[in-house]
Amino acid sequence: MSSPSVTAIGGALAALAMASAAQATTVSLNFEGVNASYPSGFAYIQNFYNGGASSDGTTGTNYGVSFSSNAQAICLNSTSVVCSNTSRGGLAPGSDKGGLFFLSGSSTTMDYAAGFDTGFSFYYAEPNTHGGSVTVYDGVGGTGNVLANINLGLTSGSCPGYSAGYCPFTPIGVTFSGIAKSIVFGGVANYVVFDDVTFGSGTPVINGGVPEPATWAMMLLGVAGIGASLRGSRRRAVAAI
Repeated sequence: MSSPSVTAIGGALAALAMASAAQATTVSLNFEGVNASYPSGFAYIQNFYNGGASSDGTTGTNYGVSFSSNAQAICLNSTSVVCSNTSRGGLAPGSDKGGLFFLSGSSTTMDYAAGFDTGFSFYYAEPNTHGGSVTVYDGVGGTGNVLANINLGLTSGSCPGYSAGYCPFTPIGVTFSGIAKSIVFGGVANYVVFDDVTFGSGTPVINGGVPEPATWAMMLLGVAGIGASLRGSRRRAVAAI
């Protein structure tokens, strides 16, 4: 009986080490509970993740994460509730009632003063002709050196039964060297939504969990679909009902 090759054993150990590290250090923001009730349109995130409260007076886990004043949590549709033009389509249990977006300006910024390394990832929906970008900086407030940049292509697909043009969401992420302290989410106001914003991993996780093996395949399909989805049709804005 032949023994496993050194290469195979080494690869397996490396994969286990990477999975353990991601599980130990990954933080994911799912924007659930920012709104005082469901459904309730949208609320400003403010200090919800920074030891304070949202504009609705709700509080969340203090991760030391703060957002610029235009960052909001939008209500996401279910099969029985229509409160926006956005939904996770039943694909994100526990992270299906709120997402990050902005109604004014060309970007919104998130600061993580303590810093994080390894990678950054998220899910997003942008089925229109606008696109956008996400940039990782080593200084707060979108300052300092650029550690990574993600150009957002258009997302495609539909979620029958959820009455949402912005569905499904696409996973995407990036790895980098250095310590990141802020993220700038760019795009046209009211035309892009983010969810499950994940620090410390190039693969996004839902509801603070460990990345599922299928997520890697989803990311590859999402990136491939971005190029194929560039077409001239326009759909309603995020907040449209």
